[in-house]
Amino acid sequence: MEAACLRNVLVGFGLLLAPAVALAGPLPAGTDDTTFVRQSHRRAVFQFDQRFSILNGKVVGINGVKGGIEWRGRWRAGLGVYRLSGGVPTRVPQPIGTPAGTRDEVRFRYLAGYGEYVFIGNPRWELSLPLQVGIGNYYTKYTFPDGGVRRTNNRILYLVEPSIAAHYRIFRWVGIGAGTGYRQVFASGELPEDQISGYIFFGRVKLFLGDFIKVVRGHERLFSQKGLERK
Repeated sequence: MEAACLRNVLVGFGLLLAPAVALAGPLPAGTDDTTFVRQSHRRAVFQFDQRFSILNGKVVGINGVKGGIEWRGRWRAGLGVYRLSGGVPTRVPQPIGTPAGTRDEVRFRYLAGYGEYVFIGNPRWELSLPLQVGIGNYYTKYTFPDGGVRRTNNRILYLVEPSIAAHYRIFRWVGIGAGTGYRQVFASGELPEDQISGYIFFGRVKLFLGDFIKVVRGHERLFSQKGLERK
């Protein structure tokens, strides 16, 4: 069932991209490829990555930071760290003997490696395909009516997150972005994986460290539009 779910997500993801790819279309022979942002060198990228999911009827936030390297303006790869900002209400029966009125929530955090391909873009904006694969842990927290708290042992989880994202540069060295995708979790414990699997949507503040260093070293105006003109 997990494999079928993931297959359906990836098929739908491909259908979502089809119109954009069709709009981009093939380039005429002899035409320079200006659809993509091309950089002949590598540069560092860093971003705050705030993700949201609707899990078991509750909107939850997953706070994250990620950093990596960009090649030729098309490829990015790196690592990110994420932590659930609040608990996810569970849908499984509580253990026998649990007092009435006990609140139980699943909590998780994970480390993810990511790769990202920019398939449409220019110096000002871009559309890309990020993919994250991660490993982390989760546990259930019980809060009793008398204020007592108990938590289960940590259990390992694995996840894959395909998504589509866009960003817009406000200045040469900083931009904002958003995107959507799906988180498929494969857990090792007794809790069902669909407790924390689900659609994701996210917002980003993206810092381009390489460009920021160039602006500072070159004594350029920090809040200018230099370098963002479409060529």
